[in-house]
Amino acid sequence: MRPSVRRSVYAGIAGLSLAGTVAGCAPSATDTAPATTGGNAAGTTAAPSPNTSSLAGSGSTYKDGTYSADGNYVSPNGTETVGVQLSLASGTVTDVQITQHPSNPNTRKFQGEFAGGIAAQVVGKNIDELNVSKVAGSSLTSGGFNQAVEQIKSEAR
Repeated sequence: MRPSVRRSVYAGIAGLSLAGTVAGCAPSATDTAPATTGGNAAGTTAAPSPNTSSLAGSGSTYKDGTYSADGNYVSPNGTETVGVQLSLASGTVTDVQITQHPSNPNTRKFQGEFAGGIAAQVVGKNIDELNVSKVAGSSLTSGGFNQAVEQIKSEAR
């Protein structure tokens, strides 16, 4: 193979790789969470207080306290996990902490950006209204976050 053809082939492969990576971080056309891999993620724990709260109009009751769960999502690099810790009072999120579980530098970057911007999106909101689609440029991490929130909601009832 001639050097100029070989160079063109390598440039094409590099371009496709870059396009795939960028496409994986693009916002979705809908507000639904990305597909996740099967099963419940391990690591759901709760430290609820004895107080319970009834949410007006929603029919849901959540115990005040701090809850943790891991959520999974699929990235171009495979299945990733993100840890979520939510504090609830009267069904409202009062604090959120993200535990990063990156498997590579790209995941570390996007989970870090997500962790830095998630509090502004969820603190002060009713837990039943949470459905994050994109935070600080990270659209895939939100799938794992939403999965963890569903586990937390089940645990807090």
